[in-house]
Order: sequence, then C-alpha cells, then structure tokens
Amino acid sequence: MRNALKFTSVLATAGIALSLAACGSSGSSSSDPNAPLTVVASPTPHGQILTFVKDNLADKAGLKLDIKEVTDYVTPNTAVQDGSADANYFQHVPYLEDFNKKHGTDIVSVEPVHLEPLGVYSKKVKAIADLPDGATVGLPNDATNEGRALKLLADNKIITLKDGVTTAATPADVTGNPKHLKWKELEAAQLPRSVADLDAAVINGNYALDSGLKPATDALVLEKAEGNPYANILAVKKGKENDPRVKKLAELLHSPEVKKYIDDTFKGSVVPAF
Repeated sequence: MRNALKFTSVLATAGIALSLAACGSSGSSSSDPNAPLTVVASPTPHGQILTFVKDNLADKAGLKLDIKEVTDYVTPNTAVQDGSADANYFQHVPYLEDFNKKHGTDIVSVEPVHLEPLGVYSKKVKAIADLPDGATVGLPNDATNEGRALKLLADNKIITLKDGVTTAATPADVTGNPKHLKWKELEAAQLPRSVADLDAAVINGNYALDSGLKPATDALVLEKAEGNPYANILAVKKGKENDPRVKKLAELLHSPEVKKYIDDTFKGSVVPAF
C-alpha cells in the first residue's frame, strides 16, 4: 500500500512539474506587474497561507496569484530556476544554500515567513525517554534536515554529537548513543507514512500537518522557536527580488492579517517569523 501511495504521489508531482514546464515554455513567468505571479509551494501550511492571501488580501493589493502545490522538495527550486515559476515558498535558508551548492542554482531568499518546528513522533511510546534500547528512528535524508533532526535529539539528551558539528551532521557524527538507536533515513515526505513501522520518526512540520498530526500536541519533543535558523522563506531566482509582484507578496505575507491567520489556524504548530 505504501508503494502504491508513493507511486501516486510521484505521478502527481510529475504532472505538476510538466504543467510548470509548459507554463515556462509559453512565457507565463514574467516580470509584467499585471501578470499573475506563479508561486510553487508545499500544500501545508504554505499553500494554505498563500490561499488565504489570494482570497483575502491579493485583490485589494492589485496582485494576481497562481499557486501551484507540490509535495516534494526539488520541483519548487527547479521550477524557479528554469523560469516556469516566479517564486517558491517551502524551504528554509540552510536547505536552500545546500540545494544551490549541489545543483548549481542561484535562488535567493526574499523574506522569512514562518517556522514549522521539527518534531519527534511515535505511535509506540508516549515520551521520548521511553524509547526502548535498539529502537529504530526515522530521519529525513536530505542533508540539512537530517542534521537538524539529529540536533533535536541531541538537544533532548537522547544522543550526543561531535563537537562543532552543525546542520551538516549525519549519523556518523553521533558520538554518544546510550539507547543504541538505529537510524532509518527516508525522504522527508515518506516519514509520516512510515512512523507506524518505526519506533519513532523526526518529521518536518509541514509533512506532520499534512498527515493530520498536530505538532503542538502530538510531538514527543518539538524544536524551540527562539533563535531558530529554520524559518521558511519566500524565494526567487537571483535578480527577481525587485519584481514588484514579489515585493507585494512579501509585504502581504508579513501583514498583521497573515500573522493572525497563522496563529489562529495552526495554534503553535506553525509560528510567524516576523
């Protein structure tokens, strides 16, 4: 069943990618201030926040928004880089910097919008201290989020990491593992579907929300918001930061109305970063 779901997700993402590519070839991604601004986003909470802006704020501001939702962490950046989309909203700066380095892209942050605290979830234990000896813990397999996940476990005294290690931490950097935890590295989007087969999993906030989890109440432990570098950003290809439509969207995303929407809708599971 999990394979069937994964295949369906791949087909859906591929279809959206083809649609974006078609848009790019027809020249719909434009700096014309009257043209729609095409933004690629993860469905939850990014797509929801953008839909709120589109339905409640954009018309009055003279902004036309075309929102394309995808469920992977690659399509949004490739679409912005090849010009088939104007902007994306799904990632934090450490992920963006790693993606640019690995793929030779030149995508830049416009503004931070919100933080989705990373959390540890389990269907088998009620407290992180109750993880059994030899438990298998799922980790997101992209470089920055894996390091972030390991840091969350280290911050909660479950493991220790090599001195000086940062967001690039991998299981090889674990220097203390008193519970002899085993690691299962999976694509971030697969972790909510796999958590029942694991003892626990470290899951990104958007994927937790999308799967019906409530980070503020369901997570065994959750990242702290204070001083957190992982705020999700509005991003564009370098050179498009001054597109008036992008500036207008950034302004709307930082509005009191959006802050209230985030607070009221997500109740601490998503936190405004402005």
